[in-house]
Amino acid sequence: MLILPHSDGSRLTVPVALILAAAFGAADQYLGSLTGSGHPWAAGWSTDLSLLSAPWLVLPFVAGATQREPRRAALLGLASTYAALLGYAAMTLSPVENAHLTLAGLRGFAVSERSVLLGGIVTGPLFGWFGQQWRTRRAIAGALVTAAALCLEPLARRAGINPIQDRAVWVAEVAAGLAFAAAVLARRYTRSVQD
Repeated sequence: MLILPHSDGSRLTVPVALILAAAFGAADQYLGSLTGSGHPWAAGWSTDLSLLSAPWLVLPFVAGATQREPRRAALLGLASTYAALLGYAAMTLSPVENAHLTLAGLRGFAVSERSVLLGGIVTGPLFGWFGQQWRTRRAIAGALVTAAALCLEPLARRAGINPIQDRAVWVAEVAAGLAFAAAVLARRYTRSVQD
């Protein structure tokens, strides 16, 4: 288990963050598998929801926001990203998905997800650090970048090869991004008025 050095006595924060991150990854994979599984309530929205990228940036941001020290936040952002990817892989290669964990299956997963695995090396620590900076210094740039990722993903996906099909999914993602940005700005404004 990853135990980061700490000074604030929050020994449970890291294991809880990693367990929740793994559950997030597993849930994301499970949602993507519902469309063709005969669940009439799942329709196409579950696949669209599971293909969103921006929530995978919010995850290390939130994990990093639990930390007081930048180094710990970056490490927890990285660890939570990979814990989520481990949960995603475990669900992908599980009997729930009609698969079996084999060395060949694990290799195939690593090859098919190599860009995600490599990208996490950068995004995990960066967004973890953004979360810590927002928590400790109320630095809003990283928080607004995180909100912008939510707001702009539907537009980026529309310009690319995999647009979000379900209108409710992209509206909800943009709404979440706008709400997050409003909360960040409101907290910044409230703090500046109090000072």
